[in-house]
Amino acid sequence: MTYLALPETIQSILDKYIEPDSIFSAILPAVGEVLQCDRCFLYLRNPQTQFGKVAYCWRRNQNIPDMTGSEWKLEPVSLPQEDPLFAAALRTEASVYIEDVETASPKVVNKEFERQNFGHRSLVHAHLCQDGQLWGILQPCVFGQKRIWSHFDHSVITQLERELTPLAVAYITAENYSN
Repeated sequence: MTYLALPETIQSILDKYIEPDSIFSAILPAVGEVLQCDRCFLYLRNPQTQFGKVAYCWRRNQNIPDMTGSEWKLEPVSLPQEDPLFAAALRTEASVYIEDVETASPKVVNKEFERQNFGHRSLVHAHLCQDGQLWGILQPCVFGQKRIWSHFDHSVITQLERELTPLAVAYITAENYSN
């Protein structure tokens, strides 16, 4: 894949801020706008303890559900069986681009799980992995209609995976969760 330069609105955030918290807070709205999504959230997790939460969430408007969690929670043991996307992320497979939750293969997406927990119609399940471990998931999504993810979208997500993964690791490591 040919890498395009990150859009200026995203690159300027990476250039301006140093701390993961500042970057994550500023970058999700920029990603949502650049990718023309309805919501973009960042799930962060400690791969040693399996505690995680949606630490950051941007929404286009107040009608879109806010996924932000205030507490770190132990991931249910059954989650990889219920959610094939999460199972793929745990296996540190390539990120998954779902054009339509309603018509995607059940081997890739549990339609009912997505409906009950997220409500979106189209999404990117971007895996933030390092050293064979999942540290986070960046999830831009669209509600109410399917979406074909373009070459540009793929390029932006691939570059964001590279940029955000070390920040996710630093964030989790700094939090020093021993749960």
